[in-house]
Amino acid sequence: MIYRPVGGELVETTLERVSVEELMAAGPVREFRWYKGRTFYSGWYWSATTGGMVAYESRLELARILLADFDSSVCGMVAQPFRIQEQTGSGLRRHVPDLLLRHHDGRVTVVDVKPGRRLADPLVRQVFGWTAELAGLRGWDFETWSGADAVLLDNVRFLAGYRRPWLIDASLVEPILESVGAQGVIGEIEQVMAGVAPAERARPVLLHLLWSGVLRTDLSRPLGSASPIWRTEKR
Repeated sequence: MIYRPVGGELVETTLERVSVEELMAAGPVREFRWYKGRTFYSGWYWSATTGGMVAYESRLELARILLADFDSSVCGMVAQPFRIQEQTGSGLRRHVPDLLLRHHDGRVTVVDVKPGRRLADPLVRQVFGWTAELAGLRGWDFETWSGADAVLLDNVRFLAGYRRPWLIDASLVEPILESVGAQGVIGEIEQVMAGVAPAERARPVLLHLLWSGVLRTDLSRPLGSASPIWRTEKR
């Protein structure tokens, strides 16, 4: 396998020898190029989980990164973390997974993102099967991801706009949590908070608490003023 450590120079090693810590600090093993007429949508996403930038090569990859950033079980992520390769009878086989996720419980997940229509392709199935096998030998999970519920994604995209903690008024966190109690409704909480702070100050705090998992709601339904919210144990 090949990966790109902090120093920037590619390093060749074996999957069983490289440490998770080294990989979680690595940069994308594949260089990104932008040019006129390119059919893929590439860019960088600022992750609240890592406090740094995560690269993506398509809107589908960006959607999976958003969900990983929102997932409270994830404590680290790296895009295009390494390249696996091996010599076969027909030549050199190689593959770069899309994401590497590290979880608070110690699990590691290798993620490949691919549109659903491509999953039946024999070559794709062969490469993903090979990747899953190698990940399993290391004790890692393997995930093939082709999308999620549209409402869930829309809600997470919206909440991601409030993921940066330094942009909210931290002094309003406790008053909002007190207003919520065990359970409340977004619109009612905003009405209660109107006597404490204007909506343009209070609403970002409430939405940040939903992003960070301190508050929860049913994200399978469109988020709005009638959405019920409740407190969790996380603080």
